Amino acid sequence: MTGEVADMAGAMITTPATAADWLVIAPVIIPLIFGALLLMFRHEMRWHGIAALVGLAALMGAEVALFARVLEHGPVSMTMGSWLPPFGISFTVDLLGATFALTSGSIAFVCAVFTLRDIGVTGRRYGFYPFMMLMMAGVSGAFLTGDIFNLYVWFEVFVISSFGLLILGSEKAQIDGASKYAILNLVATTLFLIATAYLYGIFGTLNMADIVRKADGVRGGAPLMTLATLYLLAFGMKAAAFPVNFWLPASYHTPRIVVAALFGGLLTKIGIYALLRTLVMLFPVERAALADLIGWVAVATMILGVLGALAQSDTRRIFGFLVTSGVGVMLAGLSLGTETGISGAIFYAIHSMLIMTALYLLAGMMKERGGSFSLHELSGLYRNSPFLAAIALVLAAAVAGLPPASGLWPKVMLVKAAMDASAWWLAGAILLSGFLTTITLGRVFLLAFWRDHAGGHETRGTALPLLGYAALVALTVPIVVLGLFPEPVIRIANMAAAGLLHSSGYVGAVFAAGGGS
Repeated sequence: MTGEVADMAGAMITTPATAADWLVIAPVIIPLIFGALLLMFRHEMRWHGIAALVGLAALMGAEVALFARVLEHGPVSMTMGSWLPPFGISFTVDLLGATFALTSGSIAFVCAVFTLRDIGVTGRRYGFYPFMMLMMAGVSGAFLTGDIFNLYVWFEVFVISSFGLLILGSEKAQIDGASKYAILNLVATTLFLIATAYLYGIFGTLNMADIVRKADGVRGGAPLMTLATLYLLAFGMKAAAFPVNFWLPASYHTPRIVVAALFGGLLTKIGIYALLRTLVMLFPVERAALADLIGWVAVATMILGVLGALAQSDTRRIFGFLVTSGVGVMLAGLSLGTETGISGAIFYAIHSMLIMTALYLLAGMMKERGGSFSLHELSGLYRNSPFLAAIALVLAAAVAGLPPASGLWPKVMLVKAAMDASAWWLAGAILLSGFLTTITLGRVFLLAFWRDHAGGHETRGTALPLLGYAALVALTVPIVVLGLFPEPVIRIANMAAAGLLHSSGYVGAVFAAGGGS
């Protein structure tokens, strides 16, 4: 063999990656770098908030560029380690992943603005900002990976970092909430890992595009229904779907309000994203067989979630149950499985990321102005802060699905899809959940804002109140804009749904010459 040169072109990528290809992994690399820098400069805590803002602004910029590239050119892929797919680990981004990543990065930036007034020296000393950056690396990685084992890895990254954020402060309620959060997520993670090992045993690959290519060939002789059911259970727990949803309202009311806002806006949507990716793209036949089960789970999650909210008096618990109820609405689109249904679920997920983050930040501002999270103690906030009351009214309309806010259109899409599929019971559940949500938030508004406070009102402010209002406005404006001008988002959601249902573009991006884009 002396003098012979092995031809590696059939096994390895021989062409260098272009600068544009690095956009695929930039949303993961950027928060990891900034998280490491924050740890290195742990003695300069006064600069941590500003450094995190810079890092998240860079993250947003990379996600905007990636979204624009995917929108123009279709799915893009980058495979690590020079090995051709499916042997190399691929990051593959379609419009669904790019849209969710951009929305999550934007929300994280807004929350970072809020933290400048909410996270003091103690929170910084215990690593709030490194945890936040690590969590965003995990969130971005989950949306962008093209390998199902790496989806598990990125789940672990954001779960570990979110656990650190949850217990920041070490109060008794936080430890109690973190215990429930950790135990149920451990069970879900174990099921996820078992299902992934089972999947590898069946397919011999963990590359999602490769699984799509092989699924039809093994369907007759492999227990794919068992595999799909395991993923439904694992990701259903992550998304807080009934009957494995009780951990969320038991834990999301315990951390700092900005942490609850991040969790409520982002973490359950990763479970929904994973369900869409696995059941719609990888196992569409099995999803169709499970459609009725998913539909009834959606109904139970919707209705029981909003009934739980009606029974609460703590605003944080109310919003936690509403997060759960919204998960049911998204599951309704998964159950229907049509392009309109999946598109409605995607649009609703974008809306839910914005609105649930805004609601938790609103709860923080209400507590600041009224001194409590309890509806038994809050009152007279309309006189105290008319501007905050106006924001609360808009957000209440958005959650309930009323005009002129963003919640109306995805519910219209889902109700139409349900009626087209003759699933009248599912359409009725969506409308009923919206009606009950209107009552729930009407109760919050009447008691906290409209009710007179006989004893006068003592304002409890912070040194930077304008930052709180700025963060709320930054979320409220797109919520209203999406309600008034929904066509661009509907078009993007339709394209993302079509990409899931017809995944040839996704597969082609992974197995293109050189494994690149």
